[in-house]
Amino acid sequence: MTETLLFSPMTIRGVTLKNRIVVPPMHQYSAQKGFPTDWHLMNAGKFAAGGAGLVVVESTKVERRGCGTVGDLGIWDDGFVEPLGRLAKFIRQQNSVAGIQLGHSGRKARATRPWEGDRPLQRTPEIEDWDAWQPVAPSAIAHSEKWPVPKALARGEVKDLVQAWGSAAWRAHEAGFDVLELHGAHGYLVHQFLSERSNQRSDEYGGSEANRMRFITEITEAVRTHWPDHKPLFVRLSVEDNAGWGPEQSARLAKILKVKGVDVIDCSSGGITEMAPILGKEIKYSYQVPLSEYVKRHADIMTMAVGLIIHGDQAEQILRERQADLIAVGREILNNPNWPMDAALKLGVEGPFRNVPPQFGYWLGTRAKRGFGTRPSTLAKRAAGSRLGDRIRSPQGATGSRECAPDDERNCARAVMTGFAICGYWGK
Repeated sequence: MTETLLFSPMTIRGVTLKNRIVVPPMHQYSAQKGFPTDWHLMNAGKFAAGGAGLVVVESTKVERRGCGTVGDLGIWDDGFVEPLGRLAKFIRQQNSVAGIQLGHSGRKARATRPWEGDRPLQRTPEIEDWDAWQPVAPSAIAHSEKWPVPKALARGEVKDLVQAWGSAAWRAHEAGFDVLELHGAHGYLVHQFLSERSNQRSDEYGGSEANRMRFITEITEAVRTHWPDHKPLFVRLSVEDNAGWGPEQSARLAKILKVKGVDVIDCSSGGITEMAPILGKEIKYSYQVPLSEYVKRHADIMTMAVGLIIHGDQAEQILRERQADLIAVGREILNNPNWPMDAALKLGVEGPFRNVPPQFGYWLGTRAKRGFGTRPSTLAKRAAGSRLGDRIRSPQGATGSRECAPDDERNCARAVMTGFAICGYWGK
């Protein structure tokens, strides 16, 4: 048996996660007038069944104007509670914790879906409330040249939006969600208030750093009024946006939010401009993890790391080096919804199939017990020149030999880095 942090339980307030693996909110753009469809049930359900400790439903909008596309989920009315509750219930039935993210697109609202061009929508008869669905922002400054100038929010509208977040938190609780995340990243409305580039207000919500932080701090206060004390509250931040807001500002904000009742900072980046930050010229594993580590150390708050976390041993190392407390696996879990089960196998966790529902965990477990003469398809293809059964040096804590075939040092090094059984040995 291999003891891991990745597969150890974690309790935050009154909620216990069975492991540290989180499916972060990922837009599906598949709602119908704000209501979830069978697609959402399938999408959240497969991740919960795959063994993740926490599944967070995509950014769900606190008011109609906040919808980014025609397919965004909504929670601005009590009528959304029961349909969203169906998602929360199914996630819980798979022994996972159900979370939901609350958001508002601000000036990035009223857009096409990304695969339709990611550009401003054109008015059509099918959009019945076009005029009411007006992009808004702290100031009348467009996201870029190709986007329309938004309406600057009046002070009273800002106050109303704060309360909209609070009401949305109450609905999320009524729907049965146990973790709530506030979306303050990726160039959406909260981030727009934080950024000097998009916020040029002269009232108490603009100007100084403290004033620009006021919107999210008031939202947090309103949310905590309606969100039960025993339930965790996360905030997602673009810890670095390459446009004036960076780790130092994020850490200062995180300290304030912790006092207001926030438990975890979900550390992402970018979005206030159309430039992709940090990625720049090189895309590499764990590229946002240093942001998580910085906030964790300087704000003394739990953090969640996200961004090209591909392998189980990579995630385990992040936790062991105290760079984060939770691991968000996004696009890679789209690629492999059973990523948690796969990671447990590769890390040598005892009973890796017990972490998933018996409808398929039982059968996979019996197959593994009796053996089937080959390896699962999720183990890497054998490297050129290696032989099935060659011993490789395994990642720290994994089962199998720590010796290499003399002619296979390069393959062993790859195995250590990736956690893949290049030679098909330790993953059996």
